[in-house]
Amino acid sequence: MKKLLILLTCLFATHTLVKADNDKPIQVSQMPQKAQTFIQHHFGDCKVAMAKMESDFLQKSYDVIFTNGNKVEFDRQGNWTEVNCKFTVVPEELVPAAIRRYVAENYPDTKIVKIELDRNDYEVQLSSGWELKFDSDFQIIDIDN
Repeated sequence: MKKLLILLTCLFATHTLVKADNDKPIQVSQMPQKAQTFIQHHFGDCKVAMAKMESDFLQKSYDVIFTNGNKVEFDRQGNWTEVNCKFTVVPEELVPAAIRRYVAENYPDTKIVKIELDRNDYEVQLSSGWELKFDSDFQIIDIDN
C-alpha cells in the first residue's frame, strides 16, 4: 500500500510538471488569423496584457488576457470558445439573438459578462451571478446560481 501511494504521488507530480510546460507566451500576431481578426474587431480598443498558447496531448488553444481584466479563449483554428468580461459586458453581437431576448425578458436588470460556446451548448453568466445554459436550439436547459 505504501509503495502504491508513493507511485501515485510521483505520477501526480510528474503529470503536474509536464502540464506546466504546455503554456507558452506568444504574440497576438502568432495566433490564427481568425483570432487576430476577432480581437481587432471586438476588442480593438483594449490593450493586450498577455497572450499564450496552451498545448495538450492532441489539442491546442489560445488565451488572450487584456489589461482591463477581459479574457478570450480560442480553439486551434482561432474560433472563440469563451469570452469573459469581468468588469464590462460581452459584446452584444457575440450573443445569439435568442439568448439576448431570453435574458432581457427574464433578467432585465442584468448584463451578460461571460459566454462559453461548447459543441452542443452555450453557457452565459450574468452580472447578478446567475449562470444560464442553452442547447444548440437556444432553449434553456439549466440555471445555476
